[in-house]
Amino acid sequence: MVEPEKKLATQRVYDGRGVNVRVDTVESAAGRETTREVVEHSDGVAVVVLDEGGNVLLVRQYRHAVGRFLLEVPAGGIDPGEAPVDSVRRELQEEIGYLPRTIDKLGGFYPIPGYGTEYLHCFLATDLVASRLVAEDTDSIELVRLSSQCIPGLIASVEICDAKSIAALLLFVLVREPGQDSR
Repeated sequence: MVEPEKKLATQRVYDGRGVNVRVDTVESAAGRETTREVVEHSDGVAVVVLDEGGNVLLVRQYRHAVGRFLLEVPAGGIDPGEAPVDSVRRELQEEIGYLPRTIDKLGGFYPIPGYGTEYLHCFLATDLVASRLVAEDTDSIELVRLSSQCIPGLIASVEICDAKSIAALLLFVLVREPGQDSR
């Protein structure tokens, strides 16, 4: 079995509002020394939301880093001391104006394990009640309702093209039993 790298030193390069960056000096099991750049980011949630008609609720928002609007599942960071399921409730109220009565865990994943610390918890939210929490940076989010049957085609056509949305939606498609009511 291959041994993990041993961290020898850490240098803080940047501390920001959303991310921190550090450079770790590491030593391999073979004794080779090198550096690893690490982006520290809080864990988050990615949520597949279904309404009473079995439609998936997505958000369309502008993403400055890629310079375009993306169609995504609602998602966001977990605040310090907040449980992932509580983050789901808060994020959905802020982003789409609904509070889910039922929240089921779909799975989770590391979106960028080669250089990032973030872990995304994926959930399915159903049985929605209108409930709006006001938050900054959510006024430009457009709510989009689509049939859950459209999801594979939207992923294949690259209409949905961000990793968290693809992973969460595929977990939803794979986890629920074939023929099961999508609500």
